[in-house]
Amino acid sequence: MTETIAPPASLHNPDVRGFASDNYSGVHPEILAALAAANGGHQTAYGEDVYTHRLQELMLEHFGAGTEAFPVFNGTGANVLSLQSLLPRWGAVICAETAHINKDENGAPERIAGIKLLTVPTPDGKLTPELIDLEAWGWGDEHRAQPLAVSITQTTELGTLYTVEEIRAIADHVHARGMHLHLDGARIANAAAALNLPLRAFTRDAGVDILSFGGTKNGLIFGECVVVLNPDAATGLTYLRKMNMQLASKMRFISAQLIALLEDGLWLRSAAHSNAMAARLTALVQEIPGVQLTQQTTANAVFAVLPRDAADRVREQFKFYDWDTVTGEVRWMCSFDTTADDVDAFAEAIRRETAASPHQIGAPRA
Repeated sequence: MTETIAPPASLHNPDVRGFASDNYSGVHPEILAALAAANGGHQTAYGEDVYTHRLQELMLEHFGAGTEAFPVFNGTGANVLSLQSLLPRWGAVICAETAHINKDENGAPERIAGIKLLTVPTPDGKLTPELIDLEAWGWGDEHRAQPLAVSITQTTELGTLYTVEEIRAIADHVHARGMHLHLDGARIANAAAALNLPLRAFTRDAGVDILSFGGTKNGLIFGECVVVLNPDAATGLTYLRKMNMQLASKMRFISAQLIALLEDGLWLRSAAHSNAMAARLTALVQEIPGVQLTQQTTANAVFAVLPRDAADRVREQFKFYDWDTVTGEVRWMCSFDTTADDVDAFAEAIRRETAASPHQIGAPRA
């Protein structure tokens, strides 16, 4: 007789909601169901399983012929591997100053891969051909790290969005100078939902050579994917993935999650929902006296400034982060499981606490 094991008690209050990050959300029930279905029995390790083979088929369907997918554990790993595969040892990457690879990966591209990052200030997190040219020089100069790749983020760290035309212009500019183009797609699903376009339209068809495909921010437990679109540009990933500790032995459990995300449109439904919740939040807060939006809301991120004492009081009720402690800018993120009630309650807290604030927007705390 099989003993029935009671589920463990939760260590946290599942009713607590917040707007700090789409990483704070739980796992989509369909993803959990896919993991349960993939469990049991034995499957060949290190990617030679039926789930990883099926994932390859799905990536081909979404991105086109010649696509190759390499599941990895996390976004930093995906970015580092992607850039390593594009560059020789003396290669450098041009990116926006706000790029995740520069601001939020603890020097991993430089420490792990030895890749120099050449950063460019941008007003909205987006590169342009003109901004790229600020660092696209010095080829053949032995005293300078050689700019041989450009990395863009879609959607950007400031919640902004590249159009297809903007990405194509960057790709043409980059390729004409003998460089390659990487796209950090931690929130690529949100970009596709916002653009109302298939994934390949603003990646392969726009000239992107390789991308990091995000899953964790869109309902997975963990797991991202390096997606090679130009095999002539990206080399050695089979070996680099192992060297960089991103090769999962039980890879089926990453691949099964990504299959559940991609196979029946869950990726797009979840992203469209989180985008819609951010749009709802924007509509509610933009008319509140004392609140000023700082970036256009195009996907699932809202950036704003409000009196700092009001922000502190709202934060006691809903978790969120400062983006710029000098200006008082904050970031509010919506997730696949953010509800309209969550948004309405949050906006009401912002309205209430801002009305009670005697301070100006972004003014220093007393």
